[in-house]
Amino acid sequence: MAPPKNRRPGFSRRAQYGLFAGYVVAVLGALLGLLLVVTAWVDPTGHNAIRTLISDITSPISSALRSSVRATGASGEAVLEYFDAGSKNAALRKELAVARRKLIEARATDYENRRLKRLLGIVEADENAVVAAQLTSSSASSSRRFAMLNAGSVNGVASGQPVRGPDGLVGRVIETGRGTARVQLITDTGNVVPVIRVTDGLPAIATGNGDGSIDIRALTATGNVFKPGDVFVTSGTGGVYPPKIPVAIAITASGDGAMARPLANPAKLDYAVVLPVFVPVVAEAPVAAPEEAAE
Repeated sequence: MAPPKNRRPGFSRRAQYGLFAGYVVAVLGALLGLLLVVTAWVDPTGHNAIRTLISDITSPISSALRSSVRATGASGEAVLEYFDAGSKNAALRKELAVARRKLIEARATDYENRRLKRLLGIVEADENAVVAAQLTSSSASSSRRFAMLNAGSVNGVASGQPVRGPDGLVGRVIETGRGTARVQLITDTGNVVPVIRVTDGLPAIATGNGDGSIDIRALTATGNVFKPGDVFVTSGTGGVYPPKIPVAIAITASGDGAMARPLANPAKLDYAVVLPVFVPVVAEAPVAAPEEAAE
């Protein structure tokens, strides 16, 4: 048999007190509502006073409840942000890596543009330049130092012509094909370049060591003539290389010699200019007048 719907609380004092309290709250709520309705209809001023009093009484409770709600919402947002921080950090790291790659590419492009502008300036300054071409390869492990140029006889390149880059002298052409040329670098042991020191024009000879460096020897033995930091350019003596092309800078010095590094590094060089063979102009001796010859 099913239990009746309206069950009495029995002899439980707690249940009886709870039921009584519920009735009391319900009755008080009904009376309060009736009072508010009556006062609003009979005495609006008194109704406003009662409503203000109730607001004053419930204001601390409402403020406390609102603060609790805000704190709960802020805590929830903080928890969500904490769990979302990992994905945000990963996205930021990806953006930083992309930005770093773009910055490196921009710097490389800027550096290449500056080098090509200097090379273009050399071509424009020297109207007799044969051709500007690309260095496709260079040897760096053997004692012989050569490089390949992607220009040949069809471009006017011939054996013996000097080759220079934006930073200085590279070498000279020793073999030519129709579309390529072989360049002997100034760091090769078989390459000898007459040079002078920029500061005072001291003549010297630059010879490649085969290891990427250059040996500088003074033509006059006058003791310790060189010092680190000395810059050397071509002198034009003997032809082949035009004068005033940067060659090397001294690193160490001892006696009448110095160890130097080339200013134009073929390993980092992309383009170079082929120049015609320099032929020095020999000044003719003045012809004496007949009267002077008779004397």
